[in-house]
Order: sequence, then C-alpha cells, then structure tokens
Amino acid sequence: MSKPAPVYGLIDCNSFYASCERVFRPDLAKVPIVVLSNNDGCVIARSYDAKPFVKMGEPYFQIRNKLRQQGIVAFSSNYALYGDMSERVMTLIESMVPAVEVYSIDEAFADLTGIEGLDILGRRIRSQVLRCTGIPVGVGIAPTKTLAKLANHTAKRLQAQTGGIVNICDPVKRDWVLRNTDVGEVWGVGRRMKTHLNALGIKSAMDLARADAWSLRKHFSVVIEKTARELAGTPCLELDEPNPPKQEICCSRMFGMRLKELAPIKEAVATYMMRASEKLRAQNSLCKKIRVSIRTGMFNPEEAKYANGVVVDLPYPTDDLRLLTRTAVDALDRVFRPGFAYSKARSCCSTCASQANTRMICSPLRNRPRPVASWRCWIRSTDGGEGGRFDLPACPPTPSGPCAGK
Repeated sequence: MSKPAPVYGLIDCNSFYASCERVFRPDLAKVPIVVLSNNDGCVIARSYDAKPFVKMGEPYFQIRNKLRQQGIVAFSSNYALYGDMSERVMTLIESMVPAVEVYSIDEAFADLTGIEGLDILGRRIRSQVLRCTGIPVGVGIAPTKTLAKLANHTAKRLQAQTGGIVNICDPVKRDWVLRNTDVGEVWGVGRRMKTHLNALGIKSAMDLARADAWSLRKHFSVVIEKTARELAGTPCLELDEPNPPKQEICCSRMFGMRLKELAPIKEAVATYMMRASEKLRAQNSLCKKIRVSIRTGMFNPEEAKYANGVVVDLPYPTDDLRLLTRTAVDALDRVFRPGFAYSKARSCCSTCASQANTRMICSPLRNRPRPVASWRCWIRSTDGGEGGRFDLPACPPTPSGPCAGK
C-alpha cells in the first residue's frame, strides 16, 4: 500500500493583537484598531481597516493626531492577554487535527495527510475557533508548508471571494496562485532577496517555482533552494518537533512611570513572578533558582544610573507560587537602593527541572507530590548568606497518599 502524499495546513489568526482587543470590545468590531508597543512607543499591530492609514512601526507620538482624525482607536499592548488567547486557539486546533506545529503566537502548521474533505475541515476549524474564542483565522491547505503559507496569504488577501479558506492541492489552483503572487510575498523571501531575484528575472512565485533549484543554491543558499522546490510541489520541510522545555523562564516589563518607593516595585515583581510561574507549570517543570533584577532608565543623562540583581537558591525544586513569590519579594530587599528612579524589573525562574525526573514525595504545601531534600530547609543566596529559615510540618501518614508505607 502506497504512502499518501503529504498535506499541510496553515492556520493563521487575522490581525491577532487587534482581534484580541476586539473580543473584549465588541463595540469596536467595525472600528480601525492599532496596538502599541511597550510604553506606547510605536505601532506593532494593525487591524485590516487601519492598514491604509498607518504603517507598521510608526512612532505613536508622531501619528496621535492622525489616528484621532481617522477615527482609529489605539490600545496599549497586553501580552498576557495575547498569550492566553493564543493558548486557547492552539488548544482548539490541536483537538481537530492529528499533529500541530505551533509556529508563532498567532499561527500553526497542521499535518492533514490522509484526511478526506479538507475544505470541510478547513471551514470547521475556522468556525470553531471563531465561535469559541472570537478570533478570525485564515486556513491555507497545500502539499508543502511553503505552499500552505502562500495559500493562507491568498485566503486573507481574497477573503471576500474565498471565505478565508484556500486549498491549492489541485495543480490548476496552485498554478493560479503562483502566477498571481509577487515573489516578495513568498515565505522566506525578504526585501533584499526580492531585489536579487528580480535582477535574475524572477518576478512572481511561479517564476521562482520554475527556476533551477541548484542554480539558486549556488547563487544564494540552500534555504532558497528548498523554497523553490517546495513551491514546485516537492516537500522539503516537515513539521518540527515540539521545543524542549525552557531552562529559564523570565517575565520583564517597563514600568508605566518611574518608581522610587519599594512597595510598588515589590508588587510588580510579585506579578511578574506569577506570570513566570504560570509558564513554568504549563511546561510541567520545577524551578530550582530564581533571579530578580531592577534597573533605572539608562538613556536619560539627568537621571542617576543603577542596576542590580540577585540569584536565590530554592530549598527544593518547586512550582509553588507562594514560595516563588515570597522568595522573589524578599530578594528584592537586597538589591533595592533608595534615591533612584526605577524603570524596569525582571523575575526569572532558572535551572528548571522536569517533574518526571525529580524524586517525588508528599508535600504539605499542596496536595500533590513534591521533591524536597529535608523537612527543615534554608534559602541560600549566591553570596553565601542565609536569607531566612522556615519549617515544614511533617507529612500526614495517610494510607492512600504517596507517603503510604514510608
């Protein structure tokens, strides 16, 4: 029995950051939206109806009046919201297809090999994601990943005609898309590469698909060679394996204003540690050390400069938010210096360990297995000092618990 030809799908959220804001502001469904970077620096996302008026990366202070004149609403970025919405979207996609590669925060490749009714599946994915999350997506289906990206681009460009779904497994449809797509829109072809390809007479995606792959490799790189082969229908890229768990998870933000008091900085550090611990638990890891750092602004010549950080060993690998937050807040006392105007803080979980590779015993802090070295533990800082001691009560001898028979 012959192996079925590979088929890939690309599910990409439309104007993801702006769509996330619209989920909680349905009154702005037909209002142009832009999302700004940290501290409202520049434009990092635009809804489709805002793109004719605003360029990506424009400084906000230069276009504030133009946005008001055009009726465009600006939002400060909310990365915690975007991360949570992305997780919801990816979870839904994973429930409907055999295998998924999360390519970025707003797009994912799916392995659709051997599945019948691809157009029906694409419509079901689009409607399910929209109904459950409120995020509109485009679906591109093709024999290779590069063609799937191209199909998805066409689905967005011609959304009124395609309904947000384009399947180019049929050679006739694939050739039409290739002929009507500029080479600069191909996945992996940037502005400089487009200029070089245009000099060789390669103007469209069809020209690149018909170009000699070995000559492209000789003139440019193996990446362009694979791109040309994929456009011609030869799969060169497979779904990537899931990324290994991170060894360090950080959460860092600029403050909205300069902070001189310790209390609001502690509140910020505790919030950042909460977010880092959520990511830690999401990858089923435990933290062995934490790192906390603060700094002032580094570019104002009239402000005094100061930056410092500290690494603290935990008594045992853990993902318990209470212990992580308490340790981070206590560590902040060691690096804070009065008299400075602080602009940024960072909380990190370092030397993360997998729960499966850690010796497990019953924990009195939470009703779940927990590794510890001893019941009386000391928090040790990197300079050899002892930052405080706390006692853990004895594990209750319940027969049904993991300590049964100990």
